[in-house]
Amino acid sequence: MSTATPTAPVGILLAAGRGRRFDPTGAHNKLLQPLTGGIPVAVASARNLLSVVTRVIAVVRPADGGVADALRAIGCEVTVCADADSGMAASLSHAIRHSLPDAKAWLIALADMPHVQASTMRALCEAVARGAAIAAPVNGGRRGNPIAFGALHLSALLALSGDQGARGILKTSEVTEVQVDDSGIFQDIDTPSDLSGARL
Repeated sequence: MSTATPTAPVGILLAAGRGRRFDPTGAHNKLLQPLTGGIPVAVASARNLLSVVTRVIAVVRPADGGVADALRAIGCEVTVCADADSGMAASLSHAIRHSLPDAKAWLIALADMPHVQASTMRALCEAVARGAAIAAPVNGGRRGNPIAFGALHLSALLALSGDQGARGILKTSEVTEVQVDDSGIFQDIDTPSDLSGARL
């Protein structure tokens, strides 16, 4: 059941990377590879996000091999970032811009992290709803993903550049840490062997 309200964060799913570590040749897009159970990586990540928020914007690269179609089929808004190769920041700022003028907060998730629990995402949304400018999940003293941002950081998000995503904002801003019992906040699909670790 979704807990979204008109002021709840918009989900941003970053799905525009090339995944070179997964397959340096580029022949196999990791986001379309099946997890245990047969669900493609990006679809599993998007479903988790859609279970918590009512609007999910997925940002993809041009000629993505079918990622856009797969995400659109399950209810994501899909937007293509022509500058995706310049770094994650370009994709993120593109998606934020696409969410305007309606969005007032954002839950930013990575399409190659399908193991994050819905309860974790819900807790981050609740933290922002209570006034946190940034909310990040923490497990065992380590921060993970996804990250939720409030409207205070809109200008900074739109101004991002490079390949560090929003890390610069996190380093220089107050972050509300949300304690979670969820190792999925650290688990991404980086190599083919990671596919077998699915809990889906």
